[in-house]
Amino acid sequence: MEKQLQVSAIKDGTVIDHIPTKALFKVIKILQLEECSQMITFGNNLDSKAMKTKAIIKIANRFFADEEVNKIALVAPNAKLNTIRDYEVIEKRVVKTPKEIFGIVSCFNPKCITNVENIKTRFEVLSNKPITMKCFHCEKITNENEMTYL
Repeated sequence: MEKQLQVSAIKDGTVIDHIPTKALFKVIKILQLEECSQMITFGNNLDSKAMKTKAIIKIANRFFADEEVNKIALVAPNAKLNTIRDYEVIEKRVVKTPKEIFGIVSCFNPKCITNVENIKTRFEVLSNKPITMKCFHCEKITNENEMTYL
């Protein structure tokens, strides 16, 4: 059986692979890809041996700093990033959940100072599976089901 790409290749850029299908648009939001001026291709509900279905994002001429890569771990903790140069994969990285998260999600507590005043959110990550975080300001625990992305 002949292999065929479901999403076309890019010459230079980054491929974010193994994104859970339900997390695709969260990754797009976290990385602010809707504001990106480069070509972006994404596919959802693609066949995957490991996940049954998955999503993928290909961004031409864009490479991510470690801080941006770590953001992906909030919604796609098993995602893989492939750096592409001249159609070849030159680097593969697995996302890692950071120990602290700044300004990505809002605090679950409506009385938290970050929801009342213009103060950047800050969380300590307590667990990766499922994602559980503690607010630095009010110490409330937020899990991945309660997260609202800024």
